[in-house]
Amino acid sequence: MSLGDDAGQTRIRLPEGDDGDPYGGARRGGRTSSRSLVTVVGVVVLLIAAIAFANRGGEDSASEEATADSPRAAATAPTGEKPVTSKAAGIPAGFAHDRQGAESAAANYAVTLGSAEMFDEDRRREIVTTVYAPDVAASRQADLDKAYSNAEFLANIGLDKNGKAPTGQTFVSRVIPVGTKVTASSASDASVEVWYTSLFGLSGEGSTNPVTESWYTTTYQLKWINNNWKITDFQQKDGPVPVGRDQQASTADDMTKAVEEYGGFTYAR
Repeated sequence: MSLGDDAGQTRIRLPEGDDGDPYGGARRGGRTSSRSLVTVVGVVVLLIAAIAFANRGGEDSASEEATADSPRAAATAPTGEKPVTSKAAGIPAGFAHDRQGAESAAANYAVTLGSAEMFDEDRRREIVTTVYAPDVAASRQADLDKAYSNAEFLANIGLDKNGKAPTGQTFVSRVIPVGTKVTASSASDASVEVWYTSLFGLSGEGSTNPVTESWYTTTYQLKWINNNWKITDFQQKDGPVPVGRDQQASTADDMTKAVEEYGGFTYAR
């Protein structure tokens, strides 16, 4: 396929309507401040958990190169292994004590940490204590609560002080892994990269923050603790980002219906 003069650019066709508005009343010009805001906010939301680690100081956040004894990275592919069947606090658990188990854990944890459930205080605490190593979860919980309950931040993304969407609108925060890669591993530790796309925003009539798409890669540092993989640290970076196709943006009703009807997956290689 030849991209011609459009190479490197993303073109979005809005649904047809009287005013070209994809969300029935959320007027958006070519580049409005609200669109810029939601783009920035989408990044902030996915990085918000990293606030807990921001003040460690002096540590190199760059991914370590795999040593000669580390396994070589391999393309993610089906292996015939069955996905985990057990859960802890509603989150997939009981991952295999091997490279594939570490990849599956990282993918599932990325989905959970990027979900709208993180905006509910009680549910957030369940998630954090389930996916993080005990010493990390205990020391970071207060920082995460502070970050996710910031009234100004919540108002900017269209939520109330309790992290709830306005009546008639649906808050969307969803991560969809595309692939995983082990960059280093041992009997007790693993470093796993998860490449994923994320959806973030408010769907529904009158939304001023319509759902947008972003791409990231997060590297999770995992440790084998109590017969399961747990997160001890992570780093995030943008991309790789594909070139967008000339597709018409869905209506608010279609987006809301999709979010409500299409559930997520348990991820395993």
